[in-house]
Amino acid sequence: MFNLLHEKLQKTLVKLGFEQETEIQSKSISLILDGKDLAASAETGSGKTAAYLLPILNHLLENKVNHSGTRCLVLVPTRELARQVEKQFEQLAQFSSASAGVLTGGASMQFQRAMLRKDPEILIATPGRILEHSNSGDTELGNLEYLVLDEADKMLDLGFSDDVTAISEFCNSKRQTLLFSATLNARGIKPVIQKMLNNPEYLVLNSFEDQQKQISQQIIPADDLKHKEKLVNWLLKNETYRKAIIFCNTKAQVDRLGGLMRYHKHAAGTLHGDNSQEVRNQVMSQFRDNKFNILIASDVAARGIDVKEVDLVINFDMAHNGDDYIHRIGRTGRAGEAGLAISLISSREWNLMATIENFLKTKFEKRLVKSLLGKYTGPKNLKSNGKAATKGKRNSGKKLTAREKKRLDKKKTKKDKQKLEPEDTIASSKPKKKFGGFSDAPIQPLRKK
Repeated sequence: MFNLLHEKLQKTLVKLGFEQETEIQSKSISLILDGKDLAASAETGSGKTAAYLLPILNHLLENKVNHSGTRCLVLVPTRELARQVEKQFEQLAQFSSASAGVLTGGASMQFQRAMLRKDPEILIATPGRILEHSNSGDTELGNLEYLVLDEADKMLDLGFSDDVTAISEFCNSKRQTLLFSATLNARGIKPVIQKMLNNPEYLVLNSFEDQQKQISQQIIPADDLKHKEKLVNWLLKNETYRKAIIFCNTKAQVDRLGGLMRYHKHAAGTLHGDNSQEVRNQVMSQFRDNKFNILIASDVAARGIDVKEVDLVINFDMAHNGDDYIHRIGRTGRAGEAGLAISLISSREWNLMATIENFLKTKFEKRLVKSLLGKYTGPKNLKSNGKAATKGKRNSGKKLTAREKKRLDKKKTKKDKQKLEPEDTIASSKPKKKFGGFSDAPIQPLRKK
């Protein structure tokens, strides 16, 4: 499909060493050039950013306009992904006059207004920040030709659904809309497609099920926070990897674990939402340039980070849901390479882990580190009451007396009556045994008055 592109883009691709398009590129470029709306899913690292930037740049090169205003808006969920898209744009547009601007949180509104006055043809933005500018009248989206929703599932997970809808109201209704996601089955994706895309083409390529074949997924039971920290230190010392990413659920835990790993002589950097944009850019640049080979991050780094040679992902805290888990471990096993993903699971996280297993339709490999065995190794199977079992064994084969037989018949009759009682009885005040911090007692409705 590269031969369909403008000669300046073909020259760029030769210089960048793009010899063969990926599957998502070969199948989406022609559809976008034909003016079709597109809803596509592909695994991370499959080249989907170039898949939409190339045909858009081709259109800008072949169709000059006299009016001012943005011609293409790319919405992304995080600052990191915005920076990655900008970097890819700079590479692909080097032989064209097309310009791009970035609008994300953490930067000066005044500086961004000055950038908007220069009238860049392409805007790359996070939803919250561009909505602020649009509500203030800073943007010109009335002549927009392309609206791209990149990592749409993550934008919805982060609560940007209303913002994305509001932004679309500022855009030209005759635009071409392109939606890219790791999965088209994520919560809330279908309503967005129905509302914002016009008779779209669907592309489902390189599903996560395919990617899972390249990633070994393991779980290690852990007693508590300190036990997890010891396990991480052991894994970093004993696993073979070029680069590793460790995910935590809180900023405080990222900083704590980063300091601890540096104390243990590991070359580690940290990344979370409280870091300024300048710090984020510096950290990612150092990680790519091998200034350190271990990145400890919150979920802000799970999406939009395209770093080669990541062989190991460790979930210090289990991801909140299946979609977040997919994007975390998707940092490894990219472009056909093998990867290893290890999740440290406490008793409170076991049920969550099992839910994610069901979501992925897979079974994680359980692993124990012999030198760091903990007390918790997973939930125990429920067994029959020991005394009752023993008693039953003792009485087996023994002839019952008339009194014992009468007593057993009475108990059986009572149980049969209980089975026939209506189901709207009040649940027992005594909770059942808990596993992993979650009660397995069913919730019963109250008795009807």
